[in-house]
Amino acid sequence: MRPVIATAELAALLEADPRDRPTVLDVRWRLTGPPASDSYRAGHLPGAVFVDVDSELSSPPGPGGRHPLPDPAALQRVLRAAGVRESHPVVAYDDGDSSVAARAWWLLRWAGHAEVAVLDGGFAAWEAEGRPVTTEVPELAEGAEGDVEVRPGGLPVLDADAAAALARNGVLLDARAPQRYTGETEPVDPRGGHIPGARNAPFSSHVAPDGRWRSPEELARHFAALGVAGDVPVGAYCGSGITASSVVLALEVAGRVEPAALYAGSWSNWSADAGRPAATGGEPG
Repeated sequence: MRPVIATAELAALLEADPRDRPTVLDVRWRLTGPPASDSYRAGHLPGAVFVDVDSELSSPPGPGGRHPLPDPAALQRVLRAAGVRESHPVVAYDDGDSSVAARAWWLLRWAGHAEVAVLDGGFAAWEAEGRPVTTEVPELAEGAEGDVEVRPGGLPVLDADAAAALARNGVLLDARAPQRYTGETEPVDPRGGHIPGARNAPFSSHVAPDGRWRSPEELARHFAALGVAGDVPVGAYCGSGITASSVVLALEVAGRVEPAALYAGSWSNWSADAGRPAATGGEPG
């Protein structure tokens, strides 16, 4: 399954035999609210199941960051309750720039589930094309619960020390907005700036103004300008590991074979340790 799926292709799949339809996950989320569950109840793709990023696709905030990776057993329960089945396709969408849907994509891939994609353009593109939207909340029939097995390790993960080393010896991409990278502003975490040596690669660069993903060729040029070339090791981080997932996805769309590593704790983990340095300004430092 390609990592990004077009609205027309998903619409056709949803018309197929129920046994062959992909599981659709609505993962709309907003950093400062309001709750995205309200948007889900107001209208969502037919058959889509809402999964909460804060409480179901992350562990509680703590030393590991604001959105630590979920406990594998807990994630397995969430995915099974949503109907995710072994070797069966899953499509995730949000209503922004697909960076939150990329978190769901990344988690499923990390958990060992290969058949997963992000909806190109998300809910906005689906609705703009006049495709069906419903307020009906699906209920799994008895015996139709998912049977997915969560097997962590499908995608590489960095801790703080590994991220620091990668910034020195490879390419570490900071997916946050430029103002947070430079340290001009920091609305959420304890202090501003970036990991020394990291290069700014805002997650918003992966999509066009209409919210659809840029072409593989455009993304390849974008990452080449950031120093991603050949077999150089690459990693990504953001504020708390959500939007950096879209860097990993965008690199795959661009044709990179070796997956980029994700610093799951990201800046929320790094900045909480006063002993770790922070660079400021527009250069890697």
